[in-house]
Amino acid sequence: MTTISLRHARVRYGPLEALHGVTVAAADPGLTVLLGRNGSGRTTALRALAGTVRLSAGAVVWDGVDVTRMPAHERARRGLCLVPERQAVFGSLTVRENLELASRSYGIALDAYPPLEPLLGRRAGTLSGGEQRMLALSRALLARARVVLVDEPAQGMSPPVAARTYELLSGLDACVVVAEQRLPPGLRGRAAVVHELRRGAVVFSGEAREYESRAARRSASRPSA
Repeated sequence: MTTISLRHARVRYGPLEALHGVTVAAADPGLTVLLGRNGSGRTTALRALAGTVRLSAGAVVWDGVDVTRMPAHERARRGLCLVPERQAVFGSLTVRENLELASRSYGIALDAYPPLEPLLGRRAGTLSGGEQRMLALSRALLARARVVLVDEPAQGMSPPVAARTYELLSGLDACVVVAEQRLPPGLRGRAAVVHELRRGAVVFSGEAREYESRAARRSASRPSA
């Protein structure tokens, strides 16, 4: 089993603290969701796991080893793959060239996302937002990483493709952590852990079903207009 976690993590951007002692954990199998609105700290937490932002306090622990001081490129070399929200593909390269950077044999990617096949000769920068997300996630599938971190995986995708994306992520033999603004419909009925963040702090940790039940109770208790 692969595990990765933040322990009492703090991150500062200049004078502003974005994470206030956040503790979250993820393990395979199943998905872990860092949930929260813009400004909640979900993306910062994901980047802290990847090593692309430095902690001002706390630790990142991967399979029981403190990797807080390990640089991002070394984490990538050891099997961590980050798919950021933006600039996740090489825009000046073709779709085929992007895939070949991950693997010379990229049939798995085209099986996962058939719409990419007729686009193989196109430059990635000319693709739509949803097509670029498909390409970025295809490269993550080809990487065969032990830890896969994805910021808003289904952004710009149609509902059927988004559902397919979560099906693919759920089926990976890896520790998968995604950052989302809302709990994706594709996670219903799947094993998933949710960590909800607000203003840089964790306000809920538990199973997705428990989160949905709490959200439904809160909605039902609000007075009608």
